[in-house]
Amino acid sequence: MFLHGNLPVLIFVLTLLGQVHTGKVIGGHEAVPHSRPYMALLEVTDDNHTKQCDGFLLNEDFVMTAAHCQAKSYKILLGVHNFFKQTDVQNLTAGQAFPHEKYNPTMYQYDIMLLKLTTMAKFTTSVKPIALAHKDDITLPTSCLVSGWGQTNREKNLNSHILKEVNVTLIYNKICNENNVYCSEGAHGPGMGDSGGPLVCNDGKAYGVVSASTQSRPYVYQYTKIPDNRKWIDHIMKHN
Repeated sequence: MFLHGNLPVLIFVLTLLGQVHTGKVIGGHEAVPHSRPYMALLEVTDDNHTKQCDGFLLNEDFVMTAAHCQAKSYKILLGVHNFFKQTDVQNLTAGQAFPHEKYNPTMYQYDIMLLKLTTMAKFTTSVKPIALAHKDDITLPTSCLVSGWGQTNREKNLNSHILKEVNVTLIYNKICNENNVYCSEGAHGPGMGDSGGPLVCNDGKAYGVVSASTQSRPYVYQYTKIPDNRKWIDHIMKHN
């Protein structure tokens, strides 16, 4: 529940429960194949339940995603564009998960997690890391992009097997500001299954992690701020 101030709207987590299948961002278009080489497709499993999240590659050892994507096991696919054409795709697993210790599952604050790969990723033309916004990058970015394999339609839950992307514009929102997250607004944005994907802004850096969204209009999409968590990120990666 995202109940704060004068806007009592429901937040739903952008994770696809049940059987894993790929989809696309709502209102997006197909990405140029392998133009987002940092993207990772995650299949996360708890007992007999599997769900889909996205993530993004930081270096040979770590993938970033959302803390609400925590599970007992993680299958991580790198180099995917078309889910059904997995030539040269790297199929990896995570040996350790590091959700932020301040993660709030009610408000989805600090909704960020690092996964350490059991086998190092191999950099290729279709698998490359992305730079993160620094702690000094505090100015609100303007034009940003979200990519992923999530839900394509809120009503019909239509899905696609190819990577999609959509442009979003970050807004100043009192509630989002109070909860220290980035927000975008409108009919187009990340959908179910896009949790954990990167919010990439006009300088090519990842500024946020796709977290949650309202269930009703106006649709507001929430992203965990990377600059505010750089100290934590750097500490985890340095000491693990």
